[in-house]
Amino acid sequence: MENFVYDIKTKIYFGEGQISHLGEAVSACGKNALLVYGGGSIKKIGLYDQAMDQLKGAGITVTELSGVQPNPKIESVREGVRLCREHAIDVVIAIGGGSTIDAAKVIAGSVSYDGDPWDIVLDPSKVVSVLPIISVLTLTATGSEMDTFAVISDMTKNEKWGTGHPDFRPYASILDPTYTFSVSAYQTAAGTADMMSHIMENYFSNTEGYMQDRMAEALLSTCVKYGIIAVNDPKNYEARANLMWTGSWAINDLLNLGKPCAWSVHPMEHELSAFYDITHGVGLAILTPHWMEYVLDEKSVDKFVDLAHHVWDIPVAGRDKFDVAKEAIQKTKEYFLSMGIPMTLREVGIDETHFDIMAKKASEGMKGAYRELTPEDVKNIFKAAL
Repeated sequence: MENFVYDIKTKIYFGEGQISHLGEAVSACGKNALLVYGGGSIKKIGLYDQAMDQLKGAGITVTELSGVQPNPKIESVREGVRLCREHAIDVVIAIGGGSTIDAAKVIAGSVSYDGDPWDIVLDPSKVVSVLPIISVLTLTATGSEMDTFAVISDMTKNEKWGTGHPDFRPYASILDPTYTFSVSAYQTAAGTADMMSHIMENYFSNTEGYMQDRMAEALLSTCVKYGIIAVNDPKNYEARANLMWTGSWAINDLLNLGKPCAWSVHPMEHELSAFYDITHGVGLAILTPHWMEYVLDEKSVDKFVDLAHHVWDIPVAGRDKFDVAKEAIQKTKEYFLSMGIPMTLREVGIDETHFDIMAKKASEGMKGAYRELTPEDVKNIFKAAL
């Protein structure tokens, strides 16, 4: 295990009714707030009115930026930066899922930068300062409510890039599982797949981390148990609560510190959604079993056996290790299918048209990964997923 520093500054208000703390959390950061959200869902479930009541009661002046889309676009970030400068904003509030929070992060980090916010996406070292960020989570998936990362797309260039800065970690996050009751079965399944991918990207590392791996297996098991329950029983509080808390811990550095590793499946999926704007978690679910099959070898087989034993409860004693590993991969695929996720690229409208450029760009993001894949390797995985 390697050396590391772990500094979690995010204050979590977890549970039903915790929106009552929004005013005090924002007041600790400033009095002029930019409220960032997506479509009308937060108004339909009454969250918008609850939040505005809290902010009004705390004397917060609010400027709104609505319409942030899934796979958040750089255009929304630019508009948010303009509003922050025009209204002297000193704190950014994101109400929504990971896309909304990611947009809020890059907005907060771009206000003090003289250039275009896309520069920050490509090179976060250009960040001068970051406005405090408060998040209210409504979709369990990305873990943005407790991490330092953001992903932004520029569809005019077919580019989707992750960026990160220590100060992108929110100052405070409100996690009320009841706000996810209205999330569709499809998005619940996609969110669960996204969380599982975050965990597995950290799990499959070339550096040993026994404690981190056991934690990863516990979090994966939680996803497996409660993901399908939430799909079938969307108002099951325990399922939603366990998924929500797992999503935060899947990517808040707990699992990767001490055993860092560049990610593999995410760079490939980012190319899919950069060109086709598909649901991120669905793309990850489609690619994951094929990536697993591609990297299964003498060096990786023991890790797959651990996955089989600790997550999928597959008997391993006296069995051929590769048979066990292949069963674990099949179980992973079957689980995604059981939640109703399409498991081929053609089902989500993707063909071979852009495979060459997507494979080249994805491969460039895998330096230091569990297996450094060439463009041809990535293209083979894409083809297998068709």
